[in-house]
Amino acid sequence: MLADKLRGQRGEWYVAAQAVILALIAYGPSSLSDAPDWPAPFHVLGKVIGGALAIAGFVFVIFASLKLGKSLTPLPHPRDDAVLTVSGPYRLVRHPIYSGLIIASFGWALWLNGWLTLVYAVILFIFFDIKSRREETWLMARYPEYAAYQQRVSKLIPFAY
Repeated sequence: MLADKLRGQRGEWYVAAQAVILALIAYGPSSLSDAPDWPAPFHVLGKVIGGALAIAGFVFVIFASLKLGKSLTPLPHPRDDAVLTVSGPYRLVRHPIYSGLIIASFGWALWLNGWLTLVYAVILFIFFDIKSRREETWLMARYPEYAAYQQRVSKLIPFAY
């Protein structure tokens, strides 16, 4: 069991990388010291829109997590006793927890008026796209109905991607 965890056979390395990226978003430098400040109207808009996005993203994460119930795991590999969830936020996107964290990250970047934090949020989006591909390989193997679900529901951005 410990050897499997060290080899990352259930996606443990994805969780470690995710923690590093999220820590960078939350605690990393938000801008370079010589970067220009955001112009006045964008500064205020960043605070308003960013705050709303950050809150909406976290609310989406909470609802998606609650909807998964006992199937929730930080690992991309589904739990042995997991059931496929396709209702609630899972009707909008296949990975709403990832979507919520992406939305919250972009909101946080806008709130901070942070150029670097915007870059970190883009990195998080790319990371979740890669992680979700691996996760979907496991989901397809576990749930035969996942292929049809995958065809009708967007991956990370509702109605778009």
